[in-house]
Amino acid sequence: MKYLYNFVMFLLGKVLYILALFDQKLALFIKGRRETFPKLSTDIKAEDKTIWMHCASLGEFEQGRPVLEALYRSHSSYKIVLSFYSPSGYEVQKDYEFAHTVVYLPIDTLANAAKFVEMVHPTLAIFVKYEFWPNLLNTLRDKSVTTILISGIFRKDQAFFKSYGAWMKKSLNAFSHFFVQNQSSLNLLVNAGFNNVTISGDTRFDRVSRITDQNNELSFLHDFVKDKIVIVAGSTWPKDESYLTSFISQNQDNKLRYIIAPHNVKPKEIQKLKEEITLKTALYSENDIDVNTEVFIADTIGILTKIYSYADIAYVGGGFDKEGIHNVLEPAAFGVPLVIGPVYDKFEEAKDLVRLGGCLVADSREKLSEHLNKLSKDRQYREKLGHISKLYIDQQQGATEIILKFIEDQLSNIP
Repeated sequence: MKYLYNFVMFLLGKVLYILALFDQKLALFIKGRRETFPKLSTDIKAEDKTIWMHCASLGEFEQGRPVLEALYRSHSSYKIVLSFYSPSGYEVQKDYEFAHTVVYLPIDTLANAAKFVEMVHPTLAIFVKYEFWPNLLNTLRDKSVTTILISGIFRKDQAFFKSYGAWMKKSLNAFSHFFVQNQSSLNLLVNAGFNNVTISGDTRFDRVSRITDQNNELSFLHDFVKDKIVIVAGSTWPKDESYLTSFISQNQDNKLRYIIAPHNVKPKEIQKLKEEITLKTALYSENDIDVNTEVFIADTIGILTKIYSYADIAYVGGGFDKEGIHNVLEPAAFGVPLVIGPVYDKFEEAKDLVRLGGCLVADSREKLSEHLNKLSKDRQYREKLGHISKLYIDQQQGATEIILKFIEDQLSNIP
C-alpha cells in the first residue's frame, strides 16, 4: 500500500501540471508550489529556530490562528513558518503578519517531504485538525521533531482504524501529542494504541470569541440595514442560492433585507445569481448599494465575518452539497440564530447547536422557507435561538490555553 501511495503521489504531480492548463484554481496550486522551496531558501536560514504550522485551508487556519499568534508574540527568537495545502487558504493569507513566511505545502512525495523538513528544520511542527501526509509525518518522526495535532477530530471510517490502514496508522507515531475536540476521537485513538491524547476542545471557539470584540463596522451597510431585519446567507453554493432566491421572491417584505455572500465569487456565477433575484440587488464589486437596495451580494472575500455582525438571522451554506456546511461558529458568536442544510454530520459544532436548539435544519426548499419565515416574524423566537448560540460559544472556550501550556513545557526543555 505504501508503494502504491508513493506512485500515486508521483503521478499526481505530473497530472496536475497538465490539468492546471485548464483550471484557474489548479493553476494557483501548481504555481504556488513552484515557489515553495525558493521562498524557504530566502526566508529561512540554517541557523534560524523555527516553529511550523500546517493548515489545509482557510477554515483550519482560523483554528490554528489563536495558537500561532500567541507563539509569535511569546517566542520572538523563533521564525514562524505557515503552510497551506489549498489555494483558498494561501491566497487569502499569503501576507499574514504573524508569520515570517507563508508557503504552499509540496505534494507528499518522499523527496519533497525530505527537502521541506530539511529546509524548515522545525523545532516544533503543528498540524491543524487533519492533513495526515504519511511521507511528511514519517520524516518528522525520523528527525525526532516534536509534532502535535491541535483541534483534531477522528472518525471511525478513516483508514487508520481499518484493517487495510496499518501503514497509515503507523504515520501517526510522528505525533508527540494529539489535542482532540471530543471523546469519540480520544476513544478511537486510545483503542488504536495511542495514549498521548488530550481532549482540549476546538481552538476556533477562542478565535471567534475575539472576533466579536474587534471593529466589525462596514459603513456602506449602515443605511441598508437600518431598522430592518437582516438575513445573511454566508458561503452559499448554487443549491443554497436556488432555495434562497425562491424564498426572497415569495417574501417581498419591506422590513427584510438580504445579504448573500457566495462561496464562489466568479463574475459569471455572480451575475447569474443576481438575475435570479426579483428585488433590487446591488453588488459589492459595483459599489451601487443605496437606500432602495433590498438584496446585497458580497462578491468578494474577507468581509463575511464583519457581515455576520449585522445579521438578525444567518443561513450558513454548503449543507445541500456532499462536503457539508461551512463555518457556523462566526455567526453563532454574534448571538445569531442559525439555519443550515441537512449535510452537517461531520461538524461537531453544528451537531451541538442543532441538539441545543440554536440551529435549525432545513432539508428542503419548503423547510428553509418555513424556518426563515418564523424567525423573521417572531422576535422572541429569534432572540431565544440567538442566546443559545452565544451561550454555546462562551462555554466552549479554553482550548488554546491547554495547548499553549503543553507547547511551553516542550520548548522550555529545548536549549
